Amino acid sequence: MSRSTDTETTLPTAMTSAEQAFFRALGLRIAEARKALAMTQAQLADELGVTQQVIASYEVGRRRVQVMLLPRLAHALAIGVEDLIGAEGQPARRGPAPKLLQQVERIQRLPRSRQRFVMEMIDTALQANTTADAAE
Repeated sequence: MSRSTDTETTLPTAMTSAEQAFFRALGLRIAEARKALAMTQAQLADELGVTQQVIASYEVGRRRVQVMLLPRLAHALAIGVEDLIGAEGQPARRGPAPKLLQQVERIQRLPRSRQRFVMEMIDTALQANTTADAAE
């Protein structure tokens, strides 16, 4: 796979202390979300078309993440861009727990045959639970 250099370009100017703090915090959120998905830096890099070293640099805040990469990065990590950049003042979300949502999004990226297999396993587990509840 060809690696894009557009997403790994750093600006020649030094970062201000505020920018350094922002990109360090962003990097921590990237690493946290990636690890929650049990994804390696190399896997995330492949999905984004960059090198593993670029992901490592993002995660420690050594490299600026380009704005145009944020939507793809957030999608790959199964989180919103707002959550990725640490936007404050977000109203509380309702719905599935974040880990469950992340797992569902990972299942959606599987080939159809694997998706059917996972759904059959879930259906079997839910059916067994329903049967056990009815017996009580």
